[in-house]
Amino acid sequence: MTERSVSFTLNGEQREAKVEPRTHLGDFLRHSLGLTGTHLGCEHGVCGACTVIVDGAPVRSCLMLAVQIEGSVVETVEGLGNPDSLSTLQQAFSTNHGLQCGFCTPGMLMTLEAYLRSTPMPTERDVRIAISGNICRCTGYEGIVQAALDVAATRADRT
Repeated sequence: MTERSVSFTLNGEQREAKVEPRTHLGDFLRHSLGLTGTHLGCEHGVCGACTVIVDGAPVRSCLMLAVQIEGSVVETVEGLGNPDSLSTLQQAFSTNHGLQCGFCTPGMLMTLEAYLRSTPMPTERDVRIAISGNICRCTGYEGIVQAALDVAATRADRT
């Protein structure tokens, strides 16, 4: 198959790359761009581990083709922070023990980052509904929910 060129913004940086039209976004991010923070789990859009933000909305990167990001703004977990400077949400996950094995964590972080941008003061129920499409087999969700609520409260205090 003939590769196609795609231009997009990735974690704040303008990028251009070649990709085969049939390549899923998750595979493109991991294998072509080396951004292994996006985890591929079920590859059916059910588990949420591969969630990234495209043009402000959380999407399952296993269900989107890489050629579809032409002209888009793509955010991955690598864009949230780094080991020396965690984002407030990443720090809240750590503080509240919102991660254990870590497999679901990138997808949870990206889902919640997009959600908290659009819903600055969610209730506990709101957060649980927001992450209901993300499966975590380790934490029991309590720390994840509390992390989101803590971040919402912190962001509200700043405004």
